[in-house]
Amino acid sequence: GKIGLFGGAGVGKTVLIMELINNIAKAHGGVSVFGGVGERTREGNDLYMEMKESGVINEKNIAESKVALVYGQMNEPPGARMRVGLTALTMAEYFRDVNEQDVLLFIDNIFRFVQAGSEVSALLGRMPSAVGYQPTLSTEMGSLQERITSTKEGSITSIQAVYVPADDLTDPAPATTFAHLDATTVLSRGLAAKGIYPAVDPLDSTSTMLQPRIVGEEHYETAQRVKQTSQRYKELQDIIAILGLDELSEEDRLTVARARKIERFLSQPFFVAEVFTGSPGKYVGLAETIRGFQFILSGELDGLPEQSFYLVGNIDEATAKA
Repeated sequence: GKIGLFGGAGVGKTVLIMELINNIAKAHGGVSVFGGVGERTREGNDLYMEMKESGVINEKNIAESKVALVYGQMNEPPGARMRVGLTALTMAEYFRDVNEQDVLLFIDNIFRFVQAGSEVSALLGRMPSAVGYQPTLSTEMGSLQERITSTKEGSITSIQAVYVPADDLTDPAPATTFAHLDATTVLSRGLAAKGIYPAVDPLDSTSTMLQPRIVGEEHYETAQRVKQTSQRYKELQDIIAILGLDELSEEDRLTVARARKIERFLSQPFFVAEVFTGSPGKYVGLAETIRGFQFILSGELDGLPEQSFYLVGNIDEATAKA
């Protein structure tokens, strides 16, 4: 499967992808491939050092390492930046087909792959298409994305960061990427401004996996109810802004209170951000997450202040904090 993390500048795509590497790649039995496409060289160095510390990369015996890192960063010519994503993918295919392993493929950032293609296209003297992008945008994207697939030998699961220019999701680069993904996680500047990290917008994000037959009834029901509550809160925000909270019905006030708790409970302290936040990172499993939201939705925690749900791990920490 393929999941994309969409967001404008500075909403936390790279931090989120680093946290996923920290939580999945280190615990994941198979191999991981990281493709750094046109991003900061500093981040590449940080990731390498971190992998070395955690033992995922073993410098003394490279054969024991669990990860391959491939970089074509901002300082490289466009040809190199355009090819590096395909290089990482070829490595992932080797692990899948020859070693018959399950592979995790991280790409940061898909937009830079498109951007490099656009620069190459200009150098070749091709006529630009919409918004100045290359005329071959969709075929180039397809040549990368359609190779990320599972065979009977093994699987490739891909997590990709996608920069959204000027927060415009209709821009040709992110819009073309959308079509190829199984799940999209949209990071919202509004949530980041409120200090809610990871700034994932549950109403904008989608997943083809969120079906009762795949995730089970309980998970599906809880997810839908969380979305309904958040959506209702979003609809009421205009009324609140004009008339104030007091003008709402009792039921709507309760919905707003629960939605605000949900919004804060969706924040989480990251391991990779410990150095910036000073608070220790938390890892919350799926069952714990579902249980937490069921508690909030059931109304058992209506008496708690919403701030006690902010940047905690599981629901027990929230009740303890209150």
